[in-house]
Amino acid sequence: MSAEILDGKELSKKIKENLKNEVDKLKEQGINPKLAVIMVGDNSASAVYVKNKSNACKKVGIDFEEFLLPEETTEDELIELIEKLNVDNTVDGILLQSPVPNHININRAFETISPKKDVDGFNAVNVGNLTIGRDCFVSCTPYGVMRMLEEYNIDVAGKTAVVIGRSNIVGKPMLQCLLSKDATVTICHSKTKNLEEVVSKADIVIAAIGKPNFVTGNMIKDGAVVIDVGINRLEDGKLCGDVNFEEASQKASYITPVPGGVGPMTVAMLVENVVKAAKQK
Repeated sequence: MSAEILDGKELSKKIKENLKNEVDKLKEQGINPKLAVIMVGDNSASAVYVKNKSNACKKVGIDFEEFLLPEETTEDELIELIEKLNVDNTVDGILLQSPVPNHININRAFETISPKKDVDGFNAVNVGNLTIGRDCFVSCTPYGVMRMLEEYNIDVAGKTAVVIGRSNIVGKPMLQCLLSKDATVTICHSKTKNLEEVVSKADIVIAAIGKPNFVTGNMIKDGAVVIDVGINRLEDGKLCGDVNFEEASQKASYITPVPGGVGPMTVAMLVENVVKAAKQK
């Protein structure tokens, strides 16, 4: 068996083309969607992510403003900026790029972002609404995974899904997204016993643990759907995911590549959330 590739890069292009049409229509109504991105400190990886988000917004026609704050920015200064953006009617979405310096409580910062402008879906109001099934901004990576499954007509209802990783950004909201579509979900983490055995029973495996090639072929059930959220840089400079692609692709029915899988979808869903925020004005 050789798995079919879930092409997030191509799907994200399709989504952004549709969003561009929506943005054009909004502008005809006098609505100009705008995203404000805040980055604190000089993190090279974060700078790349911000650039990718900026490029995506520009292609769709969304205004994009960066607030690049120095490492020594205090928590109160950051909060003051967020509060200023909350009341700025020209700004539809606010994104705080993580990580932030250790002296800043990122959870306090996320809580300060207005739920109506929380296009990353990290504010507790949006997290709570996701949990009880209300309309909300969904964290962009899980949202992107669900859109990929939908695009490829992969029905998760009644399926056994295993999510490896319990982060607030991916693992926990991924659980809620899958539950909302009637999957039976298990979350695995560093304390999980017999992890290999648990994963090997899954119809859908979503790896978001941040360890290169952690999920090997012998952990994959024949015909399983494998979603690799991880992106890791090896010593030779090459990128790889949390899944050993060569091994897993021989057993899976569908699999995401790294790069070109979940990453582009995360950015596309951010753009979609900004458009959604603009429509709700």
